[in-house]
Amino acid sequence: MQVSRSGYYSWKNRQKSKRDLEREFLISKVKELHRISRGTYGKRRMAVELEAATGIPCGLHKAGTLMKLAGVQVKRRKKFKATTNSKHGLTVSPNLLARDFTVHEPDKVYVGDITYIWTSEGWLYLAVVIDLYSRKVVGWALASRMTKQLVLDALVMAVWRRKPCAGLIFHSDRGSQYCSHDFQDTLKQHKIISSMSRKGDC
Repeated sequence: MQVSRSGYYSWKNRQKSKRDLEREFLISKVKELHRISRGTYGKRRMAVELEAATGIPCGLHKAGTLMKLAGVQVKRRKKFKATTNSKHGLTVSPNLLARDFTVHEPDKVYVGDITYIWTSEGWLYLAVVIDLYSRKVVGWALASRMTKQLVLDALVMAVWRRKPCAGLIFHSDRGSQYCSHDFQDTLKQHKIISSMSRKGDC
């Protein structure tokens, strides 16, 4: 490396500059603020809070650099996505459960719902079917679009895996996917009774 022995030890034993010490101090503060805020501070908020906490001027660029050196970054906010569209002209089933979720046997009542999850491929929609007796997922489907096919695939998986007897109740919200003719026809085909909660009734 063409560095003399004396030069190396001189560099090693050299005291840190005021600038280096200040940077180390600020990095430790950034880590502390990141922990306190539970990772919600971006560089704009970090700059404001850092300056308030230390009295040292801090702009956006400096805050961004310090966050990078500290190995922290703002957590991605979960963007709200509506999964229920109850404004449709489709037939709605009566609420047979009436908020009584006590079931004494398996494969008597299934409940279905749609949610969304963040993945490396972006937002994906997840439809699940749960046996209300055991609270176990008995069917599921994942897709990039929230269509009636998504809930149909989850239902078909549950029926194929569990082979429930006639008279099973399938409870869901009043979303257009569950009210669709194809979904309701599939329920009837397997002699499953449809039940739905009204809006705002979980």
